[in-house]
Amino acid sequence: MIRLITGLLACGGWLALVLFGAFPLFWLVVSALGVLALHEYGTVVLPDVSAQARALGMLCGFLPFLAAYGGSAEAVMAVLPLAFVVLVGFIVTRYRDLADPFLMMSRTGLGILYVGFCGAHLILLRHQPAGVAWLLWLTGITVGSDSLAYYAGRLFGKRKLCPAVSPGKTVVGFVGGLVGSVTVSVLLARFLFVDHDPLVMGLAAALLSCVGVLGDLCESVIKRAMAVKDSGSILPGHGGILDRIDSLLFTAPILYTLVRFGFLLP
Repeated sequence: MIRLITGLLACGGWLALVLFGAFPLFWLVVSALGVLALHEYGTVVLPDVSAQARALGMLCGFLPFLAAYGGSAEAVMAVLPLAFVVLVGFIVTRYRDLADPFLMMSRTGLGILYVGFCGAHLILLRHQPAGVAWLLWLTGITVGSDSLAYYAGRLFGKRKLCPAVSPGKTVVGFVGGLVGSVTVSVLLARFLFVDHDPLVMGLAAALLSCVGVLGDLCESVIKRAMAVKDSGSILPGHGGILDRIDSLLFTAPILYTLVRFGFLLP
């Protein structure tokens, strides 16, 4: 019951933000969630480093969110070298104080790319023409995929999809997620994108469903390597922020690319 209530409140809050929030508020909330996710990531993968070192990683990971405010993908790309330079500069100057400098460099660098760069694409999507509609569509197919995957896998799933990484995922659940995402995509497209080809939208939804599974499995690899169950505990019954946005971190950049370069034109 706690999981259901938390999920409904989180979903309702997100929909209210997308539908009614002005862009500055949307940017502020998404950036704040990104910083929380970066904090969770740093706590999980670098539990033994100082709070100062993790704070630096959060700052570097925040730079793509900051750059995304203007809606420029080029600006988001441009801050990645800056973030890496700042990170390396810190490691070089504090080399003797760090137990494993290369470990910090590689794991923090992954966090900047995984959470910061990928998460910033939610803001870039909001900047696109019909950005609100694209975010609603992405949210709908994500919820449809996750929901049907969960129930299909729970009721009929036997064969494991990737047992070494995520024992709970099944092949039937994966197929159910595809069906759920395509179904929701076609239904939403009739209201949000009346001029778009339903077949193209369905194929895009299927692609994003597969990408979302990879996003989920990516976080599972991280948690399994670090022997933790959840990235955090801020969401009762769901874990941390990173546990809830792991799929979106992968699907948002792919959808942005499809929209930005005209693959989903009417």
